[in-house]
Parts: sequence; C-alpha cells; structure tokens
Amino acid sequence: MFTFLDLPVSVAYHLVTWLASMTGVALAIVVFTLGVRLLLLPLSRAATLGGKARAELMPRVQQLRDRYRHDPQRLQREVTGLQREAGVSLFTGCLPALAQIPFFIMMYRLFYATTIAGHPNMLLAGTLFGAPLGGHFAALASGPHVLVFVGLFVLLAVVAWFSSRWQARQAPGPALLRLLPYGTVLAAAVVPLAAGLYLLVTSAWTVVERAVLLD
Repeated sequence: MFTFLDLPVSVAYHLVTWLASMTGVALAIVVFTLGVRLLLLPLSRAATLGGKARAELMPRVQQLRDRYRHDPQRLQREVTGLQREAGVSLFTGCLPALAQIPFFIMMYRLFYATTIAGHPNMLLAGTLFGAPLGGHFAALASGPHVLVFVGLFVLLAVVAWFSSRWQARQAPGPALLRLLPYGTVLAAAVVPLAAGLYLLVTSAWTVVERAVLLD
C-alpha cells in the first residue's frame, strides 16, 4: 500500500534519523513538521488570503442566494461568476491540506513499519515523556503512558477550538463544519503517537499562520 512513497519514506527516515542524532526523536519530528510547513508556506498563504477574500464576498453571495433561491442553476452560475471576478477559488483553500497528506502518511509509516528500506527502524526506539512514539493510544491506555496521550488530546482540542473560532468568523455555516478541526483529536487516538505529534505541530502552525496573515 502506498508503495510509491517507499523512496520518499526512505529519504524522510534518513533525514529524521539525522535530526534525531542531534535533537532526539520527538524534537526531530517537530523540526521535520516545521520544515514541511515552511515548504508549503506559499500554498498556505494563498489559501489563507483566499479564505479572507471568500469571507468578504459572503454578503454578496447571500444576496445572490436570496435573489435566486428558486433557480439553483442560475444561482450557481452567478456565484461562480462572482468568485471568478474576485479571483477566488474554492480549490485553493484545499491545497495545503491535500499537499500535507503524503507527508502525514510518511510520518505514519516511519513509526509503524518495523523495517525501512530493508533495515531495522531505529526511530521506533524514540519516546515522548517515556511513551513510545510508535505506540498507539489503545495499546497504552491502561498504563502510565496514557497521560502523554491525554495531554496530546487536550492540546489538540485547544488548537482545534482556535481553528473552529476562526472558521466561524470567516465563513459562518453549519455547526458541523465548526466541528471538523476536532477531527485531529480522533485521528490522534488511532495513529502512532509520532503522527499525533505531527498533527499537533501542523495544526498549531496553521492557527498561528492565520493570525499573522490576517492581522
């Protein structure tokens, strides 16, 4: 599965291992994640500013909805034309999340596979406050390391709260959409601790990035 990522995973393994030799495995994950976000900064900036532009268009979009509520096809054409005129694209807002998927999969595999490129995976020996970075919440929930996961869940929930508030301000909509950022908490409960740490760092980056770009 995802065999096309074998080479990138091998490269990432050597990079994280090299970083870990200087910082420790947990901090190497943080540095790796920050490097990914710096790499994707142009996409993230475009998405954030695009979200701001879409929010500014919302009053005009609402007017179109009121005017053409009985003509969905006309409404769609008018909204599309308005977005094109303003240079706003819905797809742009999805690009940062889509671009991160391969990196998240790589991080998952780095702390799931017992061998990388035919060699023992040395990263599995890494820990965070004593909890193995390759460990899962279900396997460690009954032991002392459960507190590490609880702390991770709490931090993810706090970051998700800030992200949810931003979404509510930029584009008010169904309550379900405001719950989506909390999906990181659920994801962290089923992936290795290292992948959960990746989610925390990248989610926090997103919140800070929005605050800086939209200030």
